[in-house]
Amino acid sequence: MRESLPASILPFSARMMATEERPAIFEKNKQMENFQRRFILALLGYAVYKGVDSQRLCDLSGIDLKELQLDAAIRYDGATINSLWKNAAHLSNDPLFGLHFGESMQLAALGIIGQIVQTSNTVEDALMNAGAMTPLITDIFDMKLDRGKTHFTILFLYDKTKAETWPFAFRHMADYLSVIVVHEMDGLLLQKITPVSVQLPYPLSNQHEYERILRCPVRKSIDLLSIELHNRYLTEPVLTANYAIQQHLLQQISVAMKGMEKDSSLHTRIYNYLLTNSYLQLVSQESVAANFNISTRSLQRKLKEEGITYLEIVEEVRKTLAINYLSSKQYQVKEVAHILGYNELSAFIRAFKRWTNKTPSEFMA
Repeated sequence: MRESLPASILPFSARMMATEERPAIFEKNKQMENFQRRFILALLGYAVYKGVDSQRLCDLSGIDLKELQLDAAIRYDGATINSLWKNAAHLSNDPLFGLHFGESMQLAALGIIGQIVQTSNTVEDALMNAGAMTPLITDIFDMKLDRGKTHFTILFLYDKTKAETWPFAFRHMADYLSVIVVHEMDGLLLQKITPVSVQLPYPLSNQHEYERILRCPVRKSIDLLSIELHNRYLTEPVLTANYAIQQHLLQQISVAMKGMEKDSSLHTRIYNYLLTNSYLQLVSQESVAANFNISTRSLQRKLKEEGITYLEIVEEVRKTLAINYLSSKQYQVKEVAHILGYNELSAFIRAFKRWTNKTPSEFMA
């Protein structure tokens, strides 16, 4: 069936494999295993944000956590990955775990976005490279790009036998991939991407939540997993400077979070979540509550019991990020203000002086 597709819409990995320019990532070596390992570690990290014990999750899923944490060539089979998704959703009490995981995650954490940026001039290039890397994370899906006169469609081709055999991995990975495509384009272009529509091949348990995260109408299809967007996005240049800022943030996360790993309070979990997902914008209280699978009112009540408000946590995160960004002396004050969500530069300067008793310029001097 796939062999009959026109060359222009062949799955990305097949097109890349058919050229002399195929990236070295397709060689079956240790790097391929490492991408899966990084992905699983990121999934475990997100589960911890949701209050799940990582050791218990691994034990239930047949994964040796100590072995996983070693930099070794590990490749887990489909049954193990399916069990991991199933147990993560169950223990977090979040049936939309894959959707929320995609909303919270940056591909830079996997070391993938850097390779995409370094070999991409436009969004079309970036999508081609991202699609070619899909098999490094999952063996259920492949991607293809179908370009029309005014719109293009990203299609996730999937192995129906594997989808039926590993239904939890299929469902959660499908949600995850759909969100990642949209949200990573935000970072590449410094703007919020709005798809025309998304189609998913299964019933939607919470259509409102899908449409909140994917920012467009979401429909159930018979067997199609697709994202439709305007052609104008394809020729937009990739802003590589954004990647440098994003990388700096991720490098600082482990330092900023040091000593807080064992604190299971909601305050700390939200703080860490915001810190690791604050690139380009700080997440709204409503979005955080939805991602943690609780109501906004419950979030407010739980934080009140811990003696803090959501806005106070946001201030903590902004302060941490501002100090880290400005300490590097790599970014202009107005860039930092924009990243942290300040519409007015003067408002950021006042806030920074309140935090440190210095203006940003004085701090950087």
